Amino acid sequence: MNTCPGEPDSPGPYFIMSQPHLRFENLTKVYERGQVVALKNVSFTVERGEFLVIIGLSGSGKSTLLRCINRLIDSSGGSIFVDGVDVTELSNAGMRRVRRKIGMIFQHFNLIKRSSVLTNVLSGRLGYMPMWRSVFGLFTKTDREAALRNLDRVGLADKAYARADELSGGQQQRVGIARALMQDPDLLLTDEPVSALDPATSHSVMQYLEQMNQEDGVTVLASLHFLSLARRFGTRIIALKDGELMFDGSPAEIDEVKFKEIYGEDAQEVEVR
Repeated sequence: MNTCPGEPDSPGPYFIMSQPHLRFENLTKVYERGQVVALKNVSFTVERGEFLVIIGLSGSGKSTLLRCINRLIDSSGGSIFVDGVDVTELSNAGMRRVRRKIGMIFQHFNLIKRSSVLTNVLSGRLGYMPMWRSVFGLFTKTDREAALRNLDRVGLADKAYARADELSGGQQQRVGIARALMQDPDLLLTDEPVSALDPATSHSVMQYLEQMNQEDGVTVLASLHFLSLARRFGTRIIALKDGELMFDGSPAEIDEVKFKEIYGEDAQEVEVR
């Protein structure tokens, strides 16, 4: 029975406060015994289903920010909350469980070059397997069928049994996307995913990331050098400069004045397209 007049017997939707998918509170990262401050008191939130693009010059802290989320590197201070859980405080076992739902796509693909494309894609399931099965690569029939479906989704079903190093750069990055899909991720981190690709291939790869975002509801954080791609694919953009957050808004808000604040007075837009 309700003991307080005016309050419902059970909390309904009106009383449930949604939380952001990600929340950064004063995130700081210092390298080399305090000599290099890569991130300085960075705070912002990311809602579920956003396609957030992170821009900034090389060395601004973009890659460090992404790698702190899944603890590929540990932060020096502050907190990162994923669905309300502070990952900076998790044990190794707890972090392994969180990483299952966080896919990551790397600038240089991070594939096992001498292994088959299919084997590389299947590695996306390792976080769900017992250690003894992962050591021997004992994937289930269901996993193999899912890997083939995901390769088909990125247009590489015919390359399943080719060696990864036989593929072009764009194809290797699509293998990385298929590998991330195997995790059934809620969150996808992409660290300069197209910087090594030509413009046409870059656009194609970004479309696959957009498809994951729009069709699967995956929250995407992508660090990019190309401002034109950031404007085309991002639902929101943040900018880092010298490790500090200096812009957070819509793509349309980055005018010439804001552009020069981010990249410097002498920067030419063609350099970051």
